[in-house]
Amino acid sequence: MRRDPVPWAVIGIVIVGLLAAPWGQRGEVTSQTGEQLRDVLGEGAAADGFARVTGPRAFEFPADHGAHPAYRSEWWYVTGNLRDQRGRAYGFQLTLFRFALAPEMPARTSEWATRQAWMGHFAVTDVASGRHIASERFQRGALGLAGVAIDPFRAWLDDWSMRSVAADGAGPFPMVLTAGTDDVALDLRLVSQKPRVLQGDAGFSRKSEQPGNASYYYSYTRLRASGRLRLDGQWRPAAGRAWLDREWSTSALAADQTGWDWFALQLDDGRDVMLYRLRRRDNGTDPASYAVVVDRQGKAHKMGPEGFDLEAKGFWSDPEYGARYPIAWRLRLPEHGIDARVEARVADQLVDLGFRYWEGSVRVEPAGAETGVSGMGYLEMTGY
Repeated sequence: MRRDPVPWAVIGIVIVGLLAAPWGQRGEVTSQTGEQLRDVLGEGAAADGFARVTGPRAFEFPADHGAHPAYRSEWWYVTGNLRDQRGRAYGFQLTLFRFALAPEMPARTSEWATRQAWMGHFAVTDVASGRHIASERFQRGALGLAGVAIDPFRAWLDDWSMRSVAADGAGPFPMVLTAGTDDVALDLRLVSQKPRVLQGDAGFSRKSEQPGNASYYYSYTRLRASGRLRLDGQWRPAAGRAWLDREWSTSALAADQTGWDWFALQLDDGRDVMLYRLRRRDNGTDPASYAVVVDRQGKAHKMGPEGFDLEAKGFWSDPEYGARYPIAWRLRLPEHGIDARVEARVADQLVDLGFRYWEGSVRVEPAGAETGVSGMGYLEMTGY
C-alpha cells in the first residue's frame, strides 16, 4: 500500500533497525517506535529539505518505475492470492520500502556511505491451516545490497526482488517476483492484464487538505501470477492474481487522522476496486478518502467518500495489545452496482515486525440480492 502515507514512526524504525545491525547484514527490530524516532531525528525535523508532493505532474516511464530520492519515502508493493495444484489457497505480500535518511548525501569517502535505507516485508498466509508467516529485512542502499534499476526494471533487497524480463525498456512486465526465508518462499511470474491506473488526479493522490500532504501513486490492478511456492520444505506449483502499487511522497498523517483502511479487490466479473478510508480521531471518514473502480477494459472510475459506504461488521482482537481490527466489512458502491461483504480469510494476519499493522487476504461475497459480487483481494489496516 501500502502504503498511504508512511507514519513518522516507520522512518524511526528503519533507522534504529539499521543502526542495531552491522551494516551489510539484515537487521530485525522490535516495535518501540515513537520515542526511538525522536531520539534519532528529533520531532518534526525529518521532512526538512525533502521534495513535497504539491500537485499533478507529468509521469515519465520507464523512469517513474525507478527511485525518487528527492522524496523521503517510497515503495514497490505486490499482494496477491494463489492456489496450488490441489486447490489449497494462499495470500502473499512483498513490499520493498526506500527511506531517505537525509535530504543530501553527507561528505563521506567510504563505499558504504549512503543516505538511503531499505526495508522489506514478506508474508504468506496459508488459508487452510490459518498460518500467517511474516518476515522483515533491512539494508543500506550501497554496494548493490539494495536498490532499484530502471532499464531493465529491478528492485531488490538482498535476494528479495521484483525484476522485469522484458527487453529494451518495454516496461516492468512480465515481472519475476522472488522472495524467501527458511519457512516459506515464492518464485512467481507476473503479467499485467490491464493498463496502469494513475490514482487520484492523474497520479496526484491527496491525503488531507494540508499542502504537501499527498503522494504520487499508480497501480497495476490485475496481474496474472504463475510459478511456485515453498512451504513446509516442499515446492508446489501455484497460480492466481496479483496487484502492484507504486507510491512516493514526503508526507505523514494529518494531526486529526489516526490511520487508514485500504482495500484492493479483484472481482470475478473482471472489475477491480481500490479504496482507502482515512480515519479521523472521531472514527469518521476523512474527506480525502478515495475509491476507484477499474472496469473490464481497464478504464478507471474515480470517486471521493461520497461515492462509497463502508461499514465494519466483525472484529478480531490482537491478544497482546488488545487492539480491535475490523476484519469483516459491508462495502457498497451504488453507482457501480456493488454491494459486497469483504471478510478476512484468516482472522490473525497481523504483521508484527518493526511496526504493527494488519495486512492480509480477504474474500469478497455477495451482500445484496441484486448487486452482489464475488472475488478476492487484500486489506491493510493501520492506526488501531
